[in-house]
Amino acid sequence: MTEASQTSAWPRPYWQPSSEEVLLQFYVFGKFEQELVIPAMRYESPGLPAGVDIQRFQNLALRQWEGYPLKGALGEILRDESPETFEQARTAPDVLVVRGKISDRNTLDYLRDTLGVLAALLDIGGSSILDPQILSLFSAEDWRRRYLVQGGAPPRNHLLVLRNAEETAGRSWIHTRGMRKFGRPDISLRNVPDREIDHAGALCEHLIDLQSLGTHFAAGQLLEVDGLSEDLVAQPGGSLDDPQFNNTYVAFHWPK
Repeated sequence: MTEASQTSAWPRPYWQPSSEEVLLQFYVFGKFEQELVIPAMRYESPGLPAGVDIQRFQNLALRQWEGYPLKGALGEILRDESPETFEQARTAPDVLVVRGKISDRNTLDYLRDTLGVLAALLDIGGSSILDPQILSLFSAEDWRRRYLVQGGAPPRNHLLVLRNAEETAGRSWIHTRGMRKFGRPDISLRNVPDREIDHAGALCEHLIDLQSLGTHFAAGQLLEVDGLSEDLVAQPGGSLDDPQFNNTYVAFHWPK
């Protein structure tokens, strides 16, 4: 996404119809004029897609909400990662909540349009953006650097990729958060030998790309991976209430 006067399509060449749903959710902290005039076309966006809305809150009032994202466990994570940006967000007078669910579709234009609105909000008073799906709070500068990329930021930029130790020594679990932005399950690679972490990381990014462009993995589907002696087997699972993902997932177990 870049500054432009004409929109360009973000296609999904592997898309097939499904009943899945996209979730978009962002908090924009800052100080805004009473009447919002959002110059989204500057960023190839005609405005928010149908089903995604902006709600405006006074930050002081929103802090009283039980789900206020700058407190609790998420607040601690955000404060530890970027104390200066956290304090700037905490003390900002206004919060704009951009949120909505939309049906799965054959282009990513909905994402392009939403990102364009977010970029424009930074131009008219926004100072930071929180993406709770990837547990990340960005300063305006950091958000622009990550998402204002010629042709659109790669799917990997929209996700969080995590690594945790498995119970078996020398093995790791690689998994994502944030695939609900694409209406797809998150990715879980289990039992990865530590010596294969780079290989698994590259595979994870490949799976992110495939799913963001519309691919579905069916239960039992085989995945051939260069350098592995056995095919990986897709095992869908989880639910939207799963605390590890806040989403469903598709798991693949590394060969022994």
